[in-house]
Amino acid sequence: MSRSTLRPESLPGGRLARAASAAVAAPAAKPAKKTAAPAAPKGSGEIRIIGGQWKRTRLPVAQRPGLRPTPDRVRETLFNWLGQDLTGWRCLDAFAGTGALGLEAASRGAAAVQLVESDPALVVQLHTLQQRLKATAVRVQRGDGIAALKQAAPASVDLVLIDPPFDSELFAPALQAAARAVSTIGFIYLEAPRLWTEEELAPNGLALYRHLKAGAVHAHLLRLIA
Repeated sequence: MSRSTLRPESLPGGRLARAASAAVAAPAAKPAKKTAAPAAPKGSGEIRIIGGQWKRTRLPVAQRPGLRPTPDRVRETLFNWLGQDLTGWRCLDAFAGTGALGLEAASRGAAAVQLVESDPALVVQLHTLQQRLKATAVRVQRGDGIAALKQAAPASVDLVLIDPPFDSELFAPALQAAARAVSTIGFIYLEAPRLWTEEELAPNGLALYRHLKAGAVHAHLLRLIA
């Protein structure tokens, strides 16, 4: 706090008096601005297995540009549609990404789950998850999902999982290849940024069996037209 100087002044009557001036407080100093803490580096994301032998198991997932794990609500709905128990099923996850869909199928008893992914960093992560879970039914393959579907024997897969990047042109060719690979009583799951109509699906011999919209995600369960 600063102080003002006191000066004598002449007052009426010839007497000198000392007039006190009030001390004036200096404005309080503004507190220093807090520097924003640097953002924590982005680590791994996380997925949660919804059901089956690994129910509630949380698994770390590498964060990669454009990677979009299927939301828990959508996965739960999908496996409700499929009947929960996939014992003995043969599954091919053509664009595995985080592995959330394929690992969920394996958790629910699928006999064989092929996870196909082109990103080498994600392939490493998938191998890590497969080993951690001791998921002997799961096979991780680095490669092109559409090529893997074309290489599958006709009508050899009970569940085909298709979840390519939303900004890609892979949906139509993937559906065409999946229609050949899926068994006559099997299912194709399609996750897309829009609804695929019956008119678009029919040329590949496919029909919409179930549909769910959750945010920006359109989840389709498809079957071959009888």
